Amino acid sequence: MGLPSTDEILEDVAFFDNWEDRYRYIIDLGKALPPMDDALKTPERLVKGCQSNVWIEPEFDGARLIFTVGSDAVIVQGLLAVVMAAYQGQTPAAIINFDIDSYFKALDLERHLSPTRGNGLRAMVGRVKAIAQAAQQ
Repeated sequence: MGLPSTDEILEDVAFFDNWEDRYRYIIDLGKALPPMDDALKTPERLVKGCQSNVWIEPEFDGARLIFTVGSDAVIVQGLLAVVMAAYQGQTPAAIINFDIDSYFKALDLERHLSPTRGNGLRAMVGRVKAIAQAAQQ
């Protein structure tokens, strides 16, 4: 099963009445991500600034970026899925130009995350955007 689109995630999240259900949904999104091979969980793939371990491995096919991602925390894996819904399989330009702040605001996500989780979420986005910038060179 592929990830839902950002629009589908926004629709699904709006359906839930409370944040406990939304967290469960986000965790389930993370479980839907393909598992990351342990061999890819290396220090150079580790995202700095995350409380939990987060690894991102990009593959550039010449036009689009495909990411293999993983985390050792279930909620963070879910947050990775939320981020990947916006970025997976996109061109570097589309990644750089996507309004992630509006997406997060529409999800009302950061208000419900601890400051360290919010910083980690920003670190994931920063890493993906840096990869997209480098791919455009």
